[in-house]
Amino acid sequence: MTSLVRTGFCASLIALFLTSPAIFAAPLPVDDTLARSILEKSDAIRFPSQDFQVDVDIASASPGEATEKRKYRILSKGSDNTVVMILEPASERGQIMLMKGRDLWVFMPNVSQPIRLGLAQRLTGQVANGDLARANFAGDYTPRLLRTDKLDGEDYYVLELLAVDRSVTYHRVLLWVNKADYRPRKAEFYSLSNRLLKTSTYEHFETMADKQRPTIMRIQDALKTGDASVLEYSNMKLRELPDKVFSKDYLKKLQ
Repeated sequence: MTSLVRTGFCASLIALFLTSPAIFAAPLPVDDTLARSILEKSDAIRFPSQDFQVDVDIASASPGEATEKRKYRILSKGSDNTVVMILEPASERGQIMLMKGRDLWVFMPNVSQPIRLGLAQRLTGQVANGDLARANFAGDYTPRLLRTDKLDGEDYYVLELLAVDRSVTYHRVLLWVNKADYRPRKAEFYSLSNRLLKTSTYEHFETMADKQRPTIMRIQDALKTGDASVLEYSNMKLRELPDKVFSKDYLKKLQ
């Protein structure tokens, strides 16, 4: 009798599993349409989608060391063409980085051939080459809406951004975007092993190139307490930039 009861119970249980769509239904595909829309709107606040020029002052500090200050000028056309010129220090003036797609080179006045660089390589302080040369999240990452969060009484989308390939600056990024106006608030940057590398905050929004944009980006090293870089953006303006600007021959003129 006990055996029959068990057999009947198992049969009933199997029938329940087979007829219950909630149990055996395949996971629903992630619809990233909303996440991508949020990310694109946030990207458009950080930088114009049109051709533009902007100056960036970077101050990097480590405990017990003097603050290192550098100044760059960025020329950007779309999401795949960028020129980064060193303005200060004077000893390095004339060095220029050129990004085409995700390929990055540095041109130096006294070196005949350009040197290939990686986007994740350190530029100065806590700033990677890709932080200046390619700050286009939507083009480099696949986004999904991870959750919503509340910071200082305001609601934020939390997006998880996964790199489209290994050439991208960071393997994974968490980005907090304000639900009301799509302003970026902060980001966390992770390595391929999912180790937190650094965090950043976007601050002091002012009108630049016809839109309220963050003029300050603070980057904190997550591994070395006290190591930080502050990027200050100024003199941003829309400027038509022909394709020839983003070529080796034209860079010689800029040098």
